[in-house]
Amino acid sequence: MYSEKIIVGKGTEFPLDGLLTLPDGTKGPVPAVVMVHGSGSSNMDEKVMKLTPFRDLAEGLARHGIASIRYDKRSFVHAKKMLKQIITVKEETIDDAVLAINILKSDPRIDAERIFILGHSMGAMLAPRIDSEGGNVRGLILMAGSPYRLEDIMVRQFGQAKGSKSYMKLAAIIEDKVFTKKIDSLYEMSDEEAKSKKFAGGTTLYYFKEMGQKTAADYLLQSEKPVLIMQGGRDFQVLADEDYQKFKELLAERSNTFYKLYPQLNHVFVDAIYDDIGKAAKEYSTERRIGEEVITDITSFIGAFGSDL
Repeated sequence: MYSEKIIVGKGTEFPLDGLLTLPDGTKGPVPAVVMVHGSGSSNMDEKVMKLTPFRDLAEGLARHGIASIRYDKRSFVHAKKMLKQIITVKEETIDDAVLAINILKSDPRIDAERIFILGHSMGAMLAPRIDSEGGNVRGLILMAGSPYRLEDIMVRQFGQAKGSKSYMKLAAIIEDKVFTKKIDSLYEMSDEEAKSKKFAGGTTLYYFKEMGQKTAADYLLQSEKPVLIMQGGRDFQVLADEDYQKFKELLAERSNTFYKLYPQLNHVFVDAIYDDIGKAAKEYSTERRIGEEVITDITSFIGAFGSDL
């Protein structure tokens, strides 16, 4: 396994450092994945305190003959520039993912017919849209994604935190009241009104409205691409008995849809310690690595859908 430095968006206003990780001895074309971050600002490893899920995945997949691209998220590198704009997930995530996919498609060491999007958390929610809006990949891997709208997930998480015994409880009560009031009648607002109202920092309500027009499930139901939906059973951010089960319900008639539940893993697909969203900081402050079972399942999925299918 070895990695090469790349720049996603080279020559644009928002260049992003990244790594192309390749299996040892790569000569002929190999399959590859592009990794798409969850919400918030993240570096190319999608580092969450002591956890580095994208690095774990890149190294693990390379051992199995699969290349990958991971890169710093635009909001991680260019936050000040972005504050001057009214952004949506298109500017924040989708455009850069498409650019990264095109880097792979132009590399002769990569099989351009066997490129997959691997999205985590909100990245999983956006992966079907990325494919639809220029990605045009072979298949999708959704890790801890949701078929619900982003604002609905946030309201639910505030509710979870209110039931916690942690310091987050009071903040969650306040945030829940403020946020719920702000998004009331969100989809009845004009775009201009939604753009004029802010939720936090530079994020406007239009960010939620624009993303919520079509959910991940809506996009998947319009596609026949193979999809692997993966979920940690002890994930307290995206829930196995709600989000994962809802995917199964909504996509019941869809072909090429595969599911894998890991009962003891958390949102970052490492062994869970706590089962309380109020203890998220403690959950992610103990160093762990994504295990071989997860890597093997992704490898098997990619291997099952070759370019000749």
